[in-house]
Amino acid sequence: MEKKHFPYLAYNWISAVGAVLALVSGSIILFIFVAHLTIGITKPYMGILIYLVLPVALITGLFLIPAGMYLRWRAFQRKGETPYIKWPSIDLNNKNQRNAALLFILGTIMFVLISTVGTYHTYQYIDSVAFCGITCHRVMAPEYTTYMNSPHARVKCVGCHIGPGAGLYAKSKVSGLYQVYATITGAYPRPIPIPIKDLRPVQEDCEQCHWPKQFFGSQKRLFAHYLYDKANTFWGINMLIKTGGDDPGTASPSGIHWHTDPKVTVEYIARDRKRQDIPWVRVTDKTTGKSVVYQDASDPLSKKERETAETRIMDCIDCHNQPSHAFHSPDHEIDLAIFTGLIDRTIPEIKTVSVNAMARVYKSDAEAFKGIADVMTDFYRTNYPDFLRQRGTAIRNAVHATQAAFGRNIFPDMKARWSDYPDNIGHFISRGCMRCHDGNHKAENGSVIPNDCHTCHIILSQGSGGLSNVIRENLKEGMDFSHPVDIEDAWQGGVCYECHEGVEP
Repeated sequence: MEKKHFPYLAYNWISAVGAVLALVSGSIILFIFVAHLTIGITKPYMGILIYLVLPVALITGLFLIPAGMYLRWRAFQRKGETPYIKWPSIDLNNKNQRNAALLFILGTIMFVLISTVGTYHTYQYIDSVAFCGITCHRVMAPEYTTYMNSPHARVKCVGCHIGPGAGLYAKSKVSGLYQVYATITGAYPRPIPIPIKDLRPVQEDCEQCHWPKQFFGSQKRLFAHYLYDKANTFWGINMLIKTGGDDPGTASPSGIHWHTDPKVTVEYIARDRKRQDIPWVRVTDKTTGKSVVYQDASDPLSKKERETAETRIMDCIDCHNQPSHAFHSPDHEIDLAIFTGLIDRTIPEIKTVSVNAMARVYKSDAEAFKGIADVMTDFYRTNYPDFLRQRGTAIRNAVHATQAAFGRNIFPDMKARWSDYPDNIGHFISRGCMRCHDGNHKAENGSVIPNDCHTCHIILSQGSGGLSNVIRENLKEGMDFSHPVDIEDAWQGGVCYECHEGVEP
């Protein structure tokens, strides 16, 4: 009988395919892995190849080898034949067998070592920002871009969305299988809906970095606005935000962070998925056990709605709902660009022109960049031709700044705009604080959730006279708000977001 170099059953096409697949994929893994360690690999798709695709091919190849042998053995059994099988004898006194055993042991050690290192790098890679944000580029472009421009840009995605521990890791990967399917088939929603379900409790997430015991006092903020007039008139509002919180130096909590005081539980019911319509609020003092229920007097929650609704305990995310993925409005972005000098304020009507060009609906980024350039250039060519000839560079810089602001905040492919992602901090272009603090949420005992401006902030200075107008001596009262455009007392009977939508009112 012909001498075989391998077991008799290994000579079949399934095992042969498996051997070739394992050998080729293993060689490629080794080559790319060495290249990764020596020169570095930052491309996300190369990471998918080395850490996900090729290991699967290697394991599949290794599995096919015994599978082919088993299938051939079964074929012999069905035919009633007995293949010639001779079990090897092991004799370490034999030099050839001793060398073969040593080679097998060293090979096994190397395979286990490389597999261990590869598994670790695979774990690190699929927990990386590049994997989360760039791999599914079309789907995650809005989230990745806004994340990279957020205060949490140095916090890994998994730090908030998954958390530490093998259990959370495994759970996230199982839930990610549907996301892979949705990405491949295009079954994902556009835009991605909010809020995200199954986020970890803030005690296990936000509070690992943000210590509630240190939330006290006030923060000084300058809100730089520019009017929609020819001169782009500056209108700043310099104020103290009453952050407050569970101040260890005071007898009771104060300020905005009172809502998350451990001695108080604030619960609410929202009618909509985005939690913008809140008709029912309950505040419970844990010390006394007493509760007060506030309902929207104009549109109270019905008995049926109350029985079927989900009651949510208020936490940080209910106000800080866009801590890492803020989609800013054109009004906000252009104000910031003018304030920081990216857009020259001396260009006539530049605030109006830039905001209107950025706010238009475009089908793609390419169409948007071209459209913004055309709209802005055509406006000045028609209305200010002399200015365009003399200050063309300033206008081109304004165009580039507007295009950049568009690219950071508006994503046509995913139909994602600032209006789809309301920011609950403040109440300028979305309900925010006034979801509850609208002066219309009343309790049976006659108490009302306050909506007085001085409840949460104190205006130190405002207007176009510069950054340091005269500050009132009585900081408890502050200045009364003054609307930059004369609309008489209309603003007192309404709310900001009813007129301000992030574009020209």
